[in-house]
Amino acid sequence: MPEYPPIAHHGLIGDLQTTALVSATGAVDWFCAPRVDSPSIFASLLDQERGGHFTIAPALDDVTVRQLYLPDTAVLITRFLTPDGVGEVVDFMPVSTHPDVPTDRHRLVRALRVVRGTLTFDVRCAPRFDYGRAPHTLTLDGHAATFHGPGLDVHLRSTVPLEADGPEGPEGRGGRDVRATVTLTQGQTAGIVLETSAPAGAAPEPVTEQALDAELEATRVFWHRWIRRCRYRGRWQNMVNRSAITLKLLIYAPSGAPVAAATMGLPEQIGGERNWDYRYTWIRDASFSVRVLLDLGYVEEADAFRRWLGDRFRGPRPPGGEPMQIMYRVDGDPRLPEEVLGHLSGYRDSFPVRAGNGAADQLQLDIYGEFAYAMTHSPDLAELAGYEGWKGFAALLDWLAGHWDRPDEGIWETRGGRKDFTYSRVMCWVALDRGIRLATQYARPADIPHWTAQRDAILVQVMERGWNPERGAFVQHYDSAVLDASLLLMPLVGFISPRAPSWLATLDAMDRELVIDSLVHRYNPEASPDGLRGSEGTFSLCSFLYVEALARAGRLEQARYAMDKMLTYANHVGLFAEEIGPTGEQLGNFPQAFTHLALITAALALDEELDKAADRD
Repeated sequence: MPEYPPIAHHGLIGDLQTTALVSATGAVDWFCAPRVDSPSIFASLLDQERGGHFTIAPALDDVTVRQLYLPDTAVLITRFLTPDGVGEVVDFMPVSTHPDVPTDRHRLVRALRVVRGTLTFDVRCAPRFDYGRAPHTLTLDGHAATFHGPGLDVHLRSTVPLEADGPEGPEGRGGRDVRATVTLTQGQTAGIVLETSAPAGAAPEPVTEQALDAELEATRVFWHRWIRRCRYRGRWQNMVNRSAITLKLLIYAPSGAPVAAATMGLPEQIGGERNWDYRYTWIRDASFSVRVLLDLGYVEEADAFRRWLGDRFRGPRPPGGEPMQIMYRVDGDPRLPEEVLGHLSGYRDSFPVRAGNGAADQLQLDIYGEFAYAMTHSPDLAELAGYEGWKGFAALLDWLAGHWDRPDEGIWETRGGRKDFTYSRVMCWVALDRGIRLATQYARPADIPHWTAQRDAILVQVMERGWNPERGAFVQHYDSAVLDASLLLMPLVGFISPRAPSWLATLDAMDRELVIDSLVHRYNPEASPDGLRGSEGTFSLCSFLYVEALARAGRLEQARYAMDKMLTYANHVGLFAEEIGPTGEQLGNFPQAFTHLALITAALALDEELDKAADRD
C-alpha cells in the first residue's frame, strides 16, 4: 500500500445498505458489512498495516490517475494513464430489487478495462475482519476465493486466476490474502466481484463479462431514474445532483435513516484526538434532511425517515428520562457504547480511533426543535400521522414546555460541561411554534395557551440573555461573549427576520471573527473550551449555512461569491468531508451528509433570491 491518501482523494459507492470508499490510487480502503455501522472489513484508511484493503492498480511508478463518476450515478471510474496504455477500473455496488429488506449479501463489483495500448494491473485483496482484530481463514480454488471471518464470509470471484498471498493464517496454513496479475490490451476487459454473506450461505455464481455488463447497465439505469425525480433545475445542477446522490447513499434503505457520514475515526486535525464515529443517525442532521428531500421532490425518502423518527419518540425512553436521545443506530437501537480501538494507529497517526459514540448520552435540547421541524415541514402531516400520531406529538410538546429551561451540552457535543446554549433555546422555540401552528391549522386538541406562553418566554429569554450588547451580537451561551455559527440557523428556522438589525449585526460580527475567505469556523475553541485538546478546521456545513444566511439577508453578490468559492473546496468528484483545513485540505469524516444537505439548501435559497432580484430588475 502507498502512504495514506488525502481524505479527499476518494469516491463513494454503495448499495443503500452499506458503502465503500475507493481511493484515487485504486484501493478500497474503507468498507463495512453487512451495514454501514458494522465492523470494518477494509480499514487501511485508519491503519495501513492492520486495516486491510482491496487494491487494483498498475504495476508502475509513472502513472497519472484521474477519477470521475459516470454522470448522475454512483458508478465510480478510476483512470490510470501511462506511457504504455490507459486503463480503467469501474467500481460500483449493485442495488438489489428490494433494498428496503436487510441482507448480509452485498456485492462490490470491480471491472477492469484497457482503452489504449497495454496495461498490467496488480490485484490484492487483504481483508481484516472486525476492525483488524479477528483472524480469518482462506479457501482458494482457481478463480474463486472465500475469506472466512467471524460471522461473515467474503467471497471473491474473478474472470482471472487468483493465488494466495500475504502472511500465513492460523497454524501456518499458507497465505491468508489473495492476489492476481492481469494484463490487458486495448478493448480487453476483466472483472472481480467481492460478495459478503453469512457463513455457510450459498456460494456466489461464477463471474462472466456479460453478467458484469448487465449489472453495470442496471446500476446506471437505477441511478438515472432516481435522479430524474429531482425537481432542482437551478444554477448549480451538477453539484446539487451529486449531493443528492450522496445523501441517498448515506440513507439506510430498510429503515429510512441517514447516517452522518460513511466513516469513523477520520481526524478533524491531523495527529489530534477529535476522531469520532459518524456512522449513526443524529436526530438533528437527519431531521434537516426531510426539508431537503421534500424540496427536491423525494417524498418517499422523506416520509420513510419521518416514520423512523416517529418510532423513536414512541419507543421506550432512554436512561435519564428524556423522550429521545440525540442519535441512534440506523435500525433505531439506542446503544452506541464508545470504545477505543487501541490496536489501530489512526489516519496518519491521529489517535485514538473510536468506534461507537459516547455523545449519545448527552443532553441536547435542540433535537426537539429539529424533530418538530421535520415532522411539520409538509402540510400533509395530519393526514399521515392521524389522531394517534398527533396525541404523541402533543404529549412531547407538553413535556418540552416544562423542561426547556435547562443547561445542556449543545449542538456541537462539547465535552466541557453543560451551558445555557442559545441555539438550544432557539430550537425549543421552534418545536413549540410549529406545534402551535399545526394545532391551529388542523384544529387539533392541544394546550395552546401553555405552549404559547412558553414559546414566548423562550423568545424573550433569548433576546435578553442570548444577545450580548458588548459584542453587538447573539452569542453561544448566556454566560459568554463567544460567537457561534450554529446561530446562522436563527433566521432560517423563522426565529428572527433575516434582515432584522440585531441579526445583521450578528452576521457582521461573524464575518469579522468566524469567517476566513468564505470558510466559517463553528466557534473559537480557545475562547470557549470544549474539553478537547487541539484545534479544528472550518466547518463546511457552517460555510454553506453562511451562504444561505447572506442570501436571505439580501447580500447576493457576497453570497454568490462565497458559494462559488466554497464549491472549489469540493474534491475531484464533488464530495465534502466535515471540515476544511488551513491549506484547503479536507478533514474529518467523509463524506458528511450535513454538509451536502447545507449545500443543497444554500443553492435553493440563493437561486430563489437571485431570481427575485432579476424579476425586480
